[in-house]
Amino acid sequence: MKNLSILLTGILAILLSVVAVAADVSGKWKAEFNTPDGTQRVNTFTFKVDGEKLTGTVAGTQDETPIQNAKINGDEISFTAERPFGTFTYSGKVSGNEIKFKVTFNDQNFEMTAKRVSN
Repeated sequence: MKNLSILLTGILAILLSVVAVAADVSGKWKAEFNTPDGTQRVNTFTFKVDGEKLTGTVAGTQDETPIQNAKINGDEISFTAERPFGTFTYSGKVSGNEIKFKVTFNDQNFEMTAKRVSN
């Protein structure tokens, strides 16, 4: 009985450590979305994960901007970007090949879904 308890504890520890590992968001992601005023836009995100450090860029039709204040914890991702129109705050949840973002800009909020771009 003691061995079974030790085995189950070990399995539980392994499962918990797998859940705590950050999602692999490295690569390119594309989001097609409508802004709160109805304008259609496309953003391309390029991410690089190195351990717990997240870096990357967000590109629109006319610019490419580095992300700042980036964090990734499990399947949660957040960062800001100083775009030509102002500061955008992104927070999202990774699920397979999609990231569902909630975006804040000035006093406006909107959502977008970015999909992994296959190479």
